[in-house]
Amino acid sequence: MAPRFITRRGHKLGLPPGSLVPVEVPTLERVQLTVMDYDAQRLEELEIASVEECLPFRDSPTVTWLDVVGLQDMELIARLGSEFGLHPLVLEDLVNTEQRPKLEDFQDYLFMVMKMITFSEESHRVEDEQVSLILGPRFVISFQERPGDIFGSVRERIRTGKGRIRTMGPDYLAYSLMDAVVDHYFAVLEGVGEWIEELEDEVVTEPVPSTMEEIHRVKREMLLLRKATWPLREVVSSLGREGTSLVTAPVRIYVRDIYDHTIQVLDTGETLRDIVSGLLDTYLSSVSNRMNEIMKVLTIMASIFIPLTFVAGVYGMNFQHMPELALPWAYPAVLVLMLVIGLGLLAYFRRKGWL
Repeated sequence: MAPRFITRRGHKLGLPPGSLVPVEVPTLERVQLTVMDYDAQRLEELEIASVEECLPFRDSPTVTWLDVVGLQDMELIARLGSEFGLHPLVLEDLVNTEQRPKLEDFQDYLFMVMKMITFSEESHRVEDEQVSLILGPRFVISFQERPGDIFGSVRERIRTGKGRIRTMGPDYLAYSLMDAVVDHYFAVLEGVGEWIEELEDEVVTEPVPSTMEEIHRVKREMLLLRKATWPLREVVSSLGREGTSLVTAPVRIYVRDIYDHTIQVLDTGETLRDIVSGLLDTYLSSVSNRMNEIMKVLTIMASIFIPLTFVAGVYGMNFQHMPELALPWAYPAVLVLMLVIGLGLLAYFRRKGWL
């Protein structure tokens, strides 16, 4: 299995810039295309089979959201880029899912890359998926690697007309999609935090060798989360500045709210990273304390049996002239002496606080 934090670009060696080469193994038989076209009065939602079917919505005065799920059809991606005037390097970044979060302004449209993060409580694994957004004058195109996302609440708001999304432009739709991604980071951090709490209890009560492996695992997952969220701060900050007419002034206020949420995510993530780093020290201390307890018990046992071994050794010698050997009560007397010595040492250790 390839390392999760190493970008593999060997498949692009020798190819010109803008070449469309999928990185991931296809997970769908075909790319899924969904269109939501709406304004304040009407909504049209449909699944389409080709790029040509969405072209009537491209220049309509309404807001159009084209959701593309699956990146394995290079011909479809190229056709989509040609019809919407996307730069070849943008198409290359769409299918290369190892991109870091970024924002690029092409005057006629904005290109944004984000990481959608999910956390599995069963396997304790953080999974990331690249989500790319194209924000145009009257449309938003979203690209996802595989089915299943966190945009259900956005779709529901569009269908029911809740909030202001139906009365705003495509920039507000792009904001809503970004906000859904960032808000889901908090759910991921909550799941990771519960995992860390379980590790804390295990480290304090009964640390085992597998605990060390779990600590290193959670550190790796936190690193993946950090790689997804840290560059996002600059993306949101750039989007909130006055530098493009595609993002209106009212929407910039909401974008600044995403920036605040991103900072909270980063602060929480750094706090969890510090806790995980402290877990390693706690684990080593717990193991050391446990070993000290074991050594203390063994030392006390050895200290008790040393004088008993001495007594038994003395009377185990085969000298002929040993007066006690001839006495009828010598054997029980020696046993009583050994018992008194053992009990006396136990009382002494307890009084000293060693037991």
